[in-house]
Amino acid sequence: MIRSSSARPRPGPPRAGRPRAHGPAAARARPGAIRPLRRLLPFGLPVACAAAALVGRVVMPHDHPESLAERIVAALVLLTVGTAVVIGARRRLRRELRRARAVAHATQSVLLRPPPARLEGLSLAAGQLSASRGAIVGGDLYEAVATPYGVRAVIGDVRGHGLPAIGAVAAVLGSFREAAHDEAELGGLLRRLDRAVQRHLRERARDEHPAASGSDPENPSAEEFVTLLLLEIDQDCGVRALNCGHPWPYRLGPGGARPLAAAEPLPPLGPFPLPAVLDPYLAEPLGPGEDLLLHTDGAVEARDARGRFFGLRTALERIAAAPPVPPAAVIATLRAALLRHTGGRPGDDVALLLLRNDRHDRAASTGKEARGSRTGEPAGTPAAEPPAVVPAAPVRH
Repeated sequence: MIRSSSARPRPGPPRAGRPRAHGPAAARARPGAIRPLRRLLPFGLPVACAAAALVGRVVMPHDHPESLAERIVAALVLLTVGTAVVIGARRRLRRELRRARAVAHATQSVLLRPPPARLEGLSLAAGQLSASRGAIVGGDLYEAVATPYGVRAVIGDVRGHGLPAIGAVAAVLGSFREAAHDEAELGGLLRRLDRAVQRHLRERARDEHPAASGSDPENPSAEEFVTLLLLEIDQDCGVRALNCGHPWPYRLGPGGARPLAAAEPLPPLGPFPLPAVLDPYLAEPLGPGEDLLLHTDGAVEARDARGRFFGLRTALERIAAAPPVPPAAVIATLRAALLRHTGGRPGDDVALLLLRNDRHDRAASTGKEARGSRTGEPAGTPAAEPPAVVPAAPVRH
């Protein structure tokens, strides 16, 4: 029986003799086979020109005089080949550089991650500037976590900047993220961080001096240190701080911008042992809407082209006098001012961390919800007015 041409073939496995697809569809199906061809495509024209010139040299008689036009053609061929080789190598280096930057960006973002927008009723924002070109993280560090003892924050500055300081930054942040939840006192937390710094410096000294790997160096950290500030804000907005050679933070509020304390800080971590007794500094409680700006010394030591220091307190006074803005906007304003002052090239790493007390808003909203629940109406609903008393009509007899 003859089947009509409109009959559909039965589905089944492809036959062995069936030809394969060609064209763009086949190219999409086999991307791995096309990729090497794309890489060799920029070299196709110059290689063909060089091959043609070489064949011409071989075929042409030896006693044939070389004309000026032939010399120009040979020079153009060599120039084309050299240009193609340089362009191809440059493209490959750009691809490798983009890949390396992507990996470095991901690694640095995990190391110095941005803080959450809110922690236990506090609004947070952070920013940093690296003195090393192309680097996101330098020798400065910061972190804030919510713990059973309150919100704890750390900001520090490792001596030096760039890639050599990242190891110490990783040691301090790793120890803080673990010990902040375990240590009930700030003094115990600071001692944990000091031990982490000492371990890092000993390991670094052993790596730099392999001959002394059998024993720890007596003084491995004579020129290395870490300035550090520990801060704790409890549920009642009480502020406690331990300062190891770091600038004191600024308090921003209705009274302007003023340092949190003027007490003499402890020595930096590394070259000197900690005192036997560590008593945190007790500051005034953080008022509703007040800010605490933690910063590194790069923010106050930034210089312009004429060698003038950046006026951090003046900039904070202007921010405190202006209408309130979100913490992220405050950090963005300070970063822009620092970049303008330094011409876009800061001489040292800069880290900024802002904490704002927003707990009064939460307490007010909680009180409204409680009042609404007692009256049986949703929060924010105005209380119903008492019904008007209508006097009774007089009774006539």
